Amino acid sequence: MQERFTATRQLQHEQVARIGVFDSGVGGLTVLQEIYRQLPHESVLYFGDTARVPYGTRSAAEILRFTRETLDWMVQQRVKMAIMACNTSSALALETVQSEYDLPILGVILPGARAAARQGQRIGVIATPATVASNAYLRAIGEANPEARVWQVACPEFVPIIENNQIHEPHTLEIATEYLHPLLDRSIDTLVYGCTHYPHLEPIFRQFIPHMVRFIDPAVAVVTAAAKELNVLGIQSHSMAASTKFIVSGDPTQFTRIATQWLPTPPLVQQIILPPVTVS
Repeated sequence: MQERFTATRQLQHEQVARIGVFDSGVGGLTVLQEIYRQLPHESVLYFGDTARVPYGTRSAAEILRFTRETLDWMVQQRVKMAIMACNTSSALALETVQSEYDLPILGVILPGARAAARQGQRIGVIATPATVASNAYLRAIGEANPEARVWQVACPEFVPIIENNQIHEPHTLEIATEYLHPLLDRSIDTLVYGCTHYPHLEPIFRQFIPHMVRFIDPAVAVVTAAAKELNVLGIQSHSMAASTKFIVSGDPTQFTRIATQWLPTPPLVQQIILPPVTVS
């Protein structure tokens, strides 16, 4: 009887516990927005590793260490699931950490690749240099649709542009046009955002990408996958969601200023110093 009571209390805790979402900066807000849309009863702990952004030019060893540090801290916060809202981490660290933590951990690449494979035959992927070098999207799309043609382009300047709130500066359109020119020359029918930051640039892309090209946002697909996982595990929440906790490793003011434009209300942001410490 005591074991059954303990198990019931544990399940109740997991149902109301938060989902942990983490990214190198504001890119993961695209995943957070999808959680608000698809999983309105779920509470979220959002972590942006803004002191070490961008991740896309770092080594695999660095990315794995950063991911482990974040997950160690999230386990301390007793999250019930972690979503790696970072394509670079998903490409370079996901399989390793999934075997190391007793926690459901989802990455954005596989759901996004499968969505792209269902939509198109001539698929362009824009991503960070580390994600492109990993060929994670190339492999995942190829497994889902062997007939698809896939081309990748590394876009190292996009994340700094977004993190520095320079989306609507004149040079951003020039840079975007230069990066995507090789893909448009291939007559792509589908474009995959291989970084969760990149959907923030869609107003810029719409200025020159043909209207028939479909945009694939892996944030949509990973939250759909998360919803299924929560249901299978029986830990989905049915109560009112608590306010999202926003934590960053860098300057909270900078994050707040940028994030406010994409959130329904200005976030209340706390800072932690890595290695992470417990946040009350």
